[in-house]
Amino acid sequence: MNELNSEKRILEEVQKIISDSSEYLEMTQSADDEETINWLTEEYETLKNRLEEAKTSILLNGEYDKNDAVLEIHSGAGGTEACDWANMLYRMYFRWCEKKRYKVEIVDEQPGLEAGIKSITMIVKGLNAYGYLKNEKGIHRLVRLSPFDSNNRRHTSFASVGVTPVIDDNVEVEIDDKDIKIDVYHSSGAGGQSVNTTDSAVRLTHLPTGIVVTCQNERSQVQNKAKAMQILRSKLYELEVKAKEEEMSKLKGETLDINFGSQIRSYIMHPYSLVKDHRTNVEETNVNKVLDGDIDKFISANLRRNVK
Repeated sequence: MNELNSEKRILEEVQKIISDSSEYLEMTQSADDEETINWLTEEYETLKNRLEEAKTSILLNGEYDKNDAVLEIHSGAGGTEACDWANMLYRMYFRWCEKKRYKVEIVDEQPGLEAGIKSITMIVKGLNAYGYLKNEKGIHRLVRLSPFDSNNRRHTSFASVGVTPVIDDNVEVEIDDKDIKIDVYHSSGAGGQSVNTTDSAVRLTHLPTGIVVTCQNERSQVQNKAKAMQILRSKLYELEVKAKEEEMSKLKGETLDINFGSQIRSYIMHPYSLVKDHRTNVEETNVNKVLDGDIDKFISANLRRNVK
């Protein structure tokens, strides 16, 4: 019922935007001073952006599109440079979440040795979080003059982004206790130090699949284990439907191979400024704008690409 109400609200908003846009266009045509025309033009552009958002949300009709999402970022090879790039991606998604008014819960964070992060796992909470963020899954490539290179040379860095829907408790996922290896250890990083000083961090390893989930930002070992189990359940369920997704990808003429030679998007800061999504060929010349969380144009284009 909540989903139907949400879709009804979106359709009503689209109708209102179309009506308001027509009024603004008529007012602009009859306006006779530059200040009024500029104001009406800005209002019209705002309405167009809202219409684009509403149209995009209608495309989110997958089984788990409306769910929360587990977002993971892992730095690639390259030491400090790669860790800094992973941290830049984390900031980009965090800013995007702020604009969407989504809540972000950090589950695990592994800092880099000198700067940035080796990896981070967070849960993004809000309507359609997974539907939007599933389009970000893959390898992200950065080209820039490295601030960590004393010779100011150009470096290429990679980071992988993984996205999993948070599944409801009523979805059955069989997990045998004997298939899980549980390790506890001392929380690391600023987050862990500020939370506790005991061995409360939990690492779960699912032996049959090799999936590893860690959680260290809750206040107790019990809480960390519960959060890690939630993420593990989501990952195992995703494995169960992976065969179906791969079959659908084949039907769409697409094979997703997530490795450090198949980036989905490139962020080039030198010798020119350009962000390009290699799946849709959508481009943006303002790299800083994108890194500040403005990624909706890429998400929208990819959602449309997947509609057949």
